[in-house]
Amino acid sequence: MTRHDRLPDPEAPLRRALARHRAIATGLLAGMAGLMLLAYRLPPGYWTDLLQAAAKAGVVGGLADWFAVTALFRRPLGLPIPHTAIIPRQKERLGQGLGRFVANHVFTEAEVARLLGRLDLAGILRGFLADPATARPAAEAIAASLPRLLASLGDGRARRLLGRLLPRLAGGPAGSRIVVRALRSLVEGGRHQEVFDLAITELRRLLVEKEDQLRTAIEGKVREEGGRLVGWALGATVARRALAGLTAELQRMEASDSDLRKAFELWIRTEVDRLENDPERAAALGRAMRKAMAHPTVAAWLGDVWARLRAALEADAANPGGRTVTLLEGAFSNAGTLLSEDPAARERLTLAVQRVLVRLMPAARVQLADFIAKVVAGWDTAQVTEKIELRVGRDLQYVRMNGTLVGFLVGGALFALLTAVFGRVAF
Repeated sequence: MTRHDRLPDPEAPLRRALARHRAIATGLLAGMAGLMLLAYRLPPGYWTDLLQAAAKAGVVGGLADWFAVTALFRRPLGLPIPHTAIIPRQKERLGQGLGRFVANHVFTEAEVARLLGRLDLAGILRGFLADPATARPAAEAIAASLPRLLASLGDGRARRLLGRLLPRLAGGPAGSRIVVRALRSLVEGGRHQEVFDLAITELRRLLVEKEDQLRTAIEGKVREEGGRLVGWALGATVARRALAGLTAELQRMEASDSDLRKAFELWIRTEVDRLENDPERAAALGRAMRKAMAHPTVAAWLGDVWARLRAALEADAANPGGRTVTLLEGAFSNAGTLLSEDPAARERLTLAVQRVLVRLMPAARVQLADFIAKVVAGWDTAQVTEKIELRVGRDLQYVRMNGTLVGFLVGGALFALLTAVFGRVAF
């Protein structure tokens, strides 16, 4: 690989800045040492002693801060001095401390609530749902994952769940209300008369199909009750007249103003009113529905319904233009419209997300702290030391500069104060 083929170092500016500030701090320390040596060549006197004391303190302060800064990242002069090379030797403990700090002082309930308030989560979600360019792919992705979701349920578990859930739903207050609402809708729309017509039509069809069997049964009953002679003489006549009368009565029932039809309508309206207003009647209906839903035959039918429904859903979900994708896209669009037009819905969404995050935060804090600790522990020691030094080393060089200058000023001030109090002092 040639020199021109090498990738540029993204941290080169940081390296140059650190080298420049390190040279300034070292140059200042060297200058202070030179000033200290120069002070010893000057004629004796108060100002010479003051300069010597200040320069000595500046050199000591600069050396002390150089030692402290260097000890963070490596051993000063390579010597095995205790409590040096702190970051390389304490990397794992630093990672654990950093993880605990972030988990307990950054990832807090107040910070999460403040972040959600600044993010405008409802606005972001509204824009996502209302944009066909994002809603359509999301709907297709969810629809594509539907077969895997259904497969994860398992037919056996799904059937057992339906077997336990549906009887409870059907037998509860909600099930009774659904039945009553459906019946009320049928009655108000006149659909109950279609049910009555269907029943009459089926009865007439059954009479036609089973006429011979019914005639034989009636004749046998007449012989059984009146004897063979009466049965021979009147059995056929009685059977014929009974069937004819039943057929005629069914024909009269078909009329829109028949008494039986009116009685049926009165009965069903009365029954709907009772179900709406009588809790005991509604409870009895719920018990009957629960018992019916728990019957093995109904359970087998529900299993077949589930199998057919699953097959239909899987086939439709695989079609990008199917009803599942269209339904999901429409649901996204409606949700986006709701969030756009209803401030209360936006507020409920934000509060709901906040409540969920608050419930998850205790476990999330532990996992976040462990994650940060493991990430830091997995870093290469030399690499992480270098990265930290490149980012904070420049500021630490100012610590060295300040230590040199502050030492110089404090050393001079301390010499002047002690001289003023005690006279000439050794420094």
